[in-house]
Amino acid sequence: MKKLLVSFALGLSLLAGGTAAWAQTTPAAAPVAAAPADAKPAEAAAPAPAAAAPAAAAAAAPVAPVPNKGDTAWMMVSTLLVILMTIPGLALFYGGLVRSKNMLSVLMQVMVSFSLIVVLWFIYGYSLAFTEGSAFIGGFDRLFMKGIWDNVAGTFANGATFSKGVVIPEIVFAAFQATFAGITGALIVGAFAERIKFSAVLMFMVLWFTFSYAPIAHMVWFWMGPDAYTAKEVVDAMNDKAGFIWQSGALDFAGGTVVHINAAVAGLVGAYMVGKRIGYGRESMAPHSLTLTMVGASLLWVGWFGFNAGSALEANGFAALAFINTFGATAAAVLAWCVGEALMRGKASMLGAASGAVAGLVAITPAAGNVGIGGALAIGLIAGFACLWGVNGLKKLLGADDSLDVFGVHGVGGIIGALLTGVFNSPALGGPGFVADWVTATGITAADYSIASQVWIQAKAVLITIVWSGVVSFIAFKLVDLTIGLRVSEEDERQGLDISSHGESAYNR
Repeated sequence: MKKLLVSFALGLSLLAGGTAAWAQTTPAAAPVAAAPADAKPAEAAAPAPAAAAPAAAAAAAPVAPVPNKGDTAWMMVSTLLVILMTIPGLALFYGGLVRSKNMLSVLMQVMVSFSLIVVLWFIYGYSLAFTEGSAFIGGFDRLFMKGIWDNVAGTFANGATFSKGVVIPEIVFAAFQATFAGITGALIVGAFAERIKFSAVLMFMVLWFTFSYAPIAHMVWFWMGPDAYTAKEVVDAMNDKAGFIWQSGALDFAGGTVVHINAAVAGLVGAYMVGKRIGYGRESMAPHSLTLTMVGASLLWVGWFGFNAGSALEANGFAALAFINTFGATAAAVLAWCVGEALMRGKASMLGAASGAVAGLVAITPAAGNVGIGGALAIGLIAGFACLWGVNGLKKLLGADDSLDVFGVHGVGGIIGALLTGVFNSPALGGPGFVADWVTATGITAADYSIASQVWIQAKAVLITIVWSGVVSFIAFKLVDLTIGLRVSEEDERQGLDISSHGESAYNR
């Protein structure tokens, strides 16, 4: 039964090929040799003259796959789009939501956290997340990015995608994933904005990135690549080398668990441990610039196409599917949030529309290449209503001062998206089903799909992420509090963190 489940999970995890899986190019995981894409059958079958036998033998030797320039270019553009999401997108979205006296502090926390994590990623994070190790964490094969340049071949190492014999430069994949790690850390700062020490933010980021982000990324996204699955007989051995959550068959196209739930739980824990803002619930803490928030949300929407469509790792049909699903689900969530607000309060707000857009983007992230267009619209609509409840009803139930509703949007949206991926991935509901060209090695067919089973698998992935991030976050915040302290003084908080922490003001009047 376990073998069947794991084999089934294998097919599901590769049905759309998202950023959720990666094969390092060590000998064990290197792509198998493939003929050039433009080779014609007649040319391959033509007999060689006897005198040319040695040359023919050499020509028949396996040819290592060469990265396609189109795939490489698309991945570089996608990387730039994710940077755009963070700086300036997320920074402006968050900045507009705080009071004017804290505008620069939020911009600083987003920009510097992103930069810090990117540096840590290239030092050790990439190696811990995307090299072979245990089911919970990788190894040190890529420490300081060693091995990215192949001295023997005189070229850059290649990494697998989701198609047999198709590769991209590993250095491009590493850069793409660095942006994911960076924005995940930056998302967290919205939960405890306006009252935390800048030094405390940075110390927390180092601890949390090392012990929560890197392990969860490995558990969800690391596997041995399609070329390693050469026959049914090797399926179990290859699966055993993959990350723990990936082995279970959980689908996460672009980061519902790794990015959004992971960050949201950390933010919620931080909101509890840092404490509520002075005057919370008694004084007005309205956003100082919804104009900037709308600009930030729009940049997030644009950049998210790289986040989701880039997670296909190739410029192909599944990148296009993720692209259109990101488009449709987000629009549906905007409408749902506006309708919900109109029903609750009699008016739809600009803040609500911007929040709805982010909710849709979050929810479609794990599903982007794993569901059909109809499924994406349904996910967007459901997420819009669910996240509206998350920032109103659920927030009151939790009792935490989650300043910018990180958990209400990213936590609720991430959970909704992760669970509904298991529903709308079904071929019976328009999902892509089993489409990978190498799945035949596992003996899997579309008839094997069970919505109930997959939703349960998705739920386990969500629960593991919540518990892991929650425990790591609590310990990390506690260590920071015991060493340098979490919170600024009451005087500094009332003055505003722009002046007290950074000695400058966003607006000179």
